[in-house]
Amino acid sequence: MKKMGSVFTKLTLGVILATAVVACNQNKTADKATASVTPASSGTTATAKSEIVYINQDTLLSKYAYVKDMTGRLETKGKAAQTDLQSKGQAFQREVAEYQKNQGTMAADARQATEQRLQRKQQELQAYQQNAGAQVQNDQAAEQAKLYEKISDFVKQYAKDKGYKMVLTYQKGNANMLYGDASLDITADILKGLNDAYAKDKK
Repeated sequence: MKKMGSVFTKLTLGVILATAVVACNQNKTADKATASVTPASSGTTATAKSEIVYINQDTLLSKYAYVKDMTGRLETKGKAAQTDLQSKGQAFQREVAEYQKNQGTMAADARQATEQRLQRKQQELQAYQQNAGAQVQNDQAAEQAKLYEKISDFVKQYAKDKGYKMVLTYQKGNANMLYGDASLDITADILKGLNDAYAKDKK
């Protein structure tokens, strides 16, 4: 069974967010229209005059506290499922070994009955393993859905407040976005807002 950490690292905000398009509020105050944010990689600032901005998803996924906690939960569940499967598998192997040790002295009908029983147990173990794997995948999907909602809802409200019409995501090596000016990078502000909100939720 795969470790949860390796599975989760494949998750990208390109899938989670893609692009969040938000209609600009025409009645926003002058303060909101000129509000500035702190970029992640530059001393310059992105303002509401920019209609399109972006988030560095590598930075966000590595520093968002909720993602760290989520990964820990998935890893714990995955390890528990793996331990359970190993325990059941080892118990089955012991039964097989015991049968192989004694089959030479067993009556034909007893051997046949034991082999049938072991075959059924093997099938049950395989089915249990498949169900356990499906449960782990369901847990991943549920956690990812929660992550999507948290980030998407926050970014949509943030964009509305700041007057941005589109929020893109950037990932190193992702050809969908080859370049973005540092003044349009709102990662630091988004990350701070998400972590502040999550810290309040945990309390």
